[in-house]
Amino acid sequence: MRLEWARPGVVRATAHAYELAALVSAARLVAESASPEIPPGTLEDLRQILDDYDAQVARLRKAPFPGDGA
Repeated sequence: MRLEWARPGVVRATAHAYELAALVSAARLVAESASPEIPPGTLEDLRQILDDYDAQVARLRKAPFPGDGA
């Protein structure tokens, strides 16, 4: 994985699909079985990030895959 600053407050991540999948699955585990110590606002933020991720994955599935000649 590689992280770099895109601009102040914005980080660009370049990761293998399995690295991203591991991070997302860990986030889903937390969102689905959250400890009571996690503030509700934080948990809602995490769920929104996961919803955004799911929407982007759906968009990506419709896009041509790089190198497939499309």
